[in-house]
Amino acid sequence: MAIVRQRVESGGFILFLALITIALTLVVSSFIGALLWAALAALLFQPLFQRLLRWRPGQRNLAAALTLLIITVAVVIPAMIIVSMVIDQAAGVYGQLRTGQINFATYFEQVHGALPERIRRAIDSAGFGSFERAQVKISQAAGASASVLARSALSIGANAAAFLLAFGVGLYVTYFLLRDGERIGPAVVHALPLEPGVAQRLADKFVAVVRATIKGSGVVALVQGALGAITFWIVGLPAALLWGVVMAIVALLPAVGPALIWTPVAIYLLATGAIWQGVVVILSGVLVIGLADNILRPVLVGRDTGLPDWLVLVTTLGGIDLMGLSGIVVGPVAGALFLTAWQVLTEQRRMRADTDPAAQIAATDDTV
Repeated sequence: MAIVRQRVESGGFILFLALITIALTLVVSSFIGALLWAALAALLFQPLFQRLLRWRPGQRNLAAALTLLIITVAVVIPAMIIVSMVIDQAAGVYGQLRTGQINFATYFEQVHGALPERIRRAIDSAGFGSFERAQVKISQAAGASASVLARSALSIGANAAAFLLAFGVGLYVTYFLLRDGERIGPAVVHALPLEPGVAQRLADKFVAVVRATIKGSGVVALVQGALGAITFWIVGLPAALLWGVVMAIVALLPAVGPALIWTPVAIYLLATGAIWQGVVVILSGVLVIGLADNILRPVLVGRDTGLPDWLVLVTTLGGIDLMGLSGIVVGPVAGALFLTAWQVLTEQRRMRADTDPAAQIAATDDTV
């Protein structure tokens, strides 16, 4: 009877724990993104906090405040300046789309007309349809993009107060996570309903993937986007900063990368007679932008996360589709934890098979 009562009480407590966890998640759902980025910032800048703490031992509040100040000055303020400049350029592009100064159908016509006759016939015979049909589709796509841009601008304006509130909450939480991170992290790992070794292994994988995604993929993407913006500015491409930001976003995707942006630009420049500009874009894309990943990633990451490129691509795209910007980190983390969990399960089963005499006898019989 006591055993049954103990099981009922244990099951009731687990049910209560699950329900209260779901309830808390619903309560803070409006700030999930802010809390996530606060945790990521605290994790990424924890070494800086520890260095400041060694400079002023025992003053954790001061070290956390200084770390938060450095984050604000070195990351937040430059990011806001760049975002404001990108919004200005996006607004200018949107105005040029509405007035017809930018016409993608005209650009397509220029490229199409510059192609050799044999290539044009091959494109038409490949089932891509006539040039007139493609021109109509491009015009429709440009119009749809302009509408989406207008709706996004209105949404940003309407949600400005909510964004500022979430931003303030994120900074506030970052301060406490920096100050108390040494206690919070081990407490969370210890509270997980897993074996201590498995929980620690999953936690180590989480930290490794987060740092690799932000320090490696994130910083490398920003560098490649900056190099792309400088290249586009040199060749006189309008809204160079806007296209550099787009290149930085695309650079987060393995196997695709910045070439998805600079290759069409180079083709257009060469096809329209801007030879030296097209050559500069190609040389910069291959020799500068393309090599930045190979040079910077090993220095910034330091160790491999064990994720294949195809899984990084799929999880990044899926994460962005599900959670927006936060999915850039959440997607690869989910993929890494998935692989690690299955590796742990496989290792445990192999260890049980090695120590179980019945399993060894069955394996021997199967071999015979």
